Amino acid sequence: MHIFLIVSILTGSTVISLDMIIYGRSFYNHQIGKALRNVVKLSKWRKDFILEVFTLFLCIKGRINFSQLGRYGKYGEQRYRQQFEKEFPFLEFNKELVLSNGSGHYAIAFDPSYIRKSGKHTPGLGKYWSGCDGQAKWGIEIGGLAAIDIENHTALHLEAVQTLIEDDRSLTDWYADIIASRIEALRSISKYLVADAWFSKRPFADQIIALGMHLVSRLRDDADLKYLYKGKPTGKRGRPKKYAGKIDPGNIDEEYFELVSETDGSTIHAAVVYSQSLKRNIQLVHVKYTDGKGRETIKLYFSTEIDMNALDILDYYQARFQIEFLYRDAKQYTGLMDCQARSKNKLNFQFNASLTSINLAKIEHWLSIPRDERKAFSMVDIKTMNHNALLIQRFFDVFAVNPNKMKNQKNVKELIYYGTIAA
Repeated sequence: MHIFLIVSILTGSTVISLDMIIYGRSFYNHQIGKALRNVVKLSKWRKDFILEVFTLFLCIKGRINFSQLGRYGKYGEQRYRQQFEKEFPFLEFNKELVLSNGSGHYAIAFDPSYIRKSGKHTPGLGKYWSGCDGQAKWGIEIGGLAAIDIENHTALHLEAVQTLIEDDRSLTDWYADIIASRIEALRSISKYLVADAWFSKRPFADQIIALGMHLVSRLRDDADLKYLYKGKPTGKRGRPKKYAGKIDPGNIDEEYFELVSETDGSTIHAAVVYSQSLKRNIQLVHVKYTDGKGRETIKLYFSTEIDMNALDILDYYQARFQIEFLYRDAKQYTGLMDCQARSKNKLNFQFNASLTSINLAKIEHWLSIPRDERKAFSMVDIKTMNHNALLIQRFFDVFAVNPNKMKNQKNVKELIYYGTIAA
């Protein structure tokens, strides 16, 4: 039994096959199958399981846990528990998705995210910073790696790693070790790592540079910076003069800084300066923002690559926020917060399956559309459409309705759109 519809609202002109979505033969199978062939050889049974799991994560509304998977899927609840315990190469799988479907212009983003979790026996439980609540809360944390597609201005998930510090290492060292253990795969995508202002500290920056990457981040608004001395040698005894005074971010020397851009809302200057906290020369981008009431705000962005283009630094850092939308969509729509297991392997599978399903939806329903025809990416519409298709297929199976009759096409299409915001 086959249903073919043209869903223009969500997928442009893409022809979607709604052939028994619940049994894994969905329109995501092409992307999943192609990535699996290029990454790892799996048994047919394991491959079918992976196909179904990703499809279910994009179909089930509400909480996504083992009970729900057992209700909607073709396997029993215990089978899902057993299979989530097995390893899967999410980094290589998602890297293949990124390189096959992105623009080719990437930066690597790293950002920890708090995950709500109760109980006392889950590995890694502790107090972690929650950006939404503005305080440390009890639960667990993942360190998320994503490829930021600069041209498409979006983020595609690579891998999520739970924070599990079991020795005397600092949190900074733990984060750096996550990147170090995956450096070959990450460097094959981009040599730039983008992280928020918390990571603009010397221990982290030194380790990233030692790995052959460059850090793009933001400094404190009152960062201790120095002008580099560019005058002629004095001829006096002793070490040559290296610095020419401290930089006041609110009153920079415009003869030293190069004017990069000036608009009604912002003025951008750039220069190579010395950072006291990082103990190295950096390419600094000084941005003065002006709001509609004439109030000024100054932000300091930087790259450890001193010859990096100033506007690229600004673009990379501003695009970094796209990783936050990955976490938001996964928490709201694909079960990032829903795993009830206490095994670190099961938790790891759930975190990565949740975020990877966002990749599949974004590739199929957004990146496949020409850039000038795209609307805002709406995960809620995609989830609603998939859920409707899942229920409709169930009705067809139970009531033996033929969806291929012309008189049914209009009704099927209306039901697929039912509840979508775009519709």
